[in-house]
Amino acid sequence: MARLVYERADLLPLLGEVFREHGFEGASLAVISRRTGLGKGSLYHFFPGGKEEMAAAVLAHVDHWFETQVFRPLREEPDGRRAITAMLEATDAYFRSGRRVCVVGVFALAESRDRFAVKVASYFSAWIDALAGALGRAGHPPDDARALSEEAVGLIQGALVLARALDDPAPFARTLARLKARLVPERPAP
Repeated sequence: MARLVYERADLLPLLGEVFREHGFEGASLAVISRRTGLGKGSLYHFFPGGKEEMAAAVLAHVDHWFETQVFRPLREEPDGRRAITAMLEATDAYFRSGRRVCVVGVFALAESRDRFAVKVASYFSAWIDALAGALGRAGHPPDDARALSEEAVGLIQGALVLARALDDPAPFARTLARLKARLVPERPAP
């Protein structure tokens, strides 16, 4: 028997998958209702602001996960190499080894981008900034660390798109392996 949803937080992973698959525009209340098992009245009980509030809650949920599992460890782990390795492992786990697209990326590319622009930009900026700091602690010069950080986040996002387009997670796995070799080489950067 399916578990009933009793709390708003229980809905966020379900809503995240709906937005991942359909985007903001394609995630109709009928689709959301079908996927969550809740009627429109129940959905509005949890999210009086409707679909826009649902999307904002999903983005906040994703942001919280990345803040605690990726960004904060990148900022706070004194060993930059260890922090970067942990980021790559967490990223692989979160995106299910390339089998799950980035919901923030979906919002960034959709017509709804302007509606959620601040949250989308904040997510990517936080990742780039945190990774640049860890790269600096791993021995990369500051300018190189920033450029390498932007490149790494871009490669991760691009590999997710490619894995989805080809219906093959292998490009994502190869990208993470190449990034690990580049960001955390056997010998620290000069």
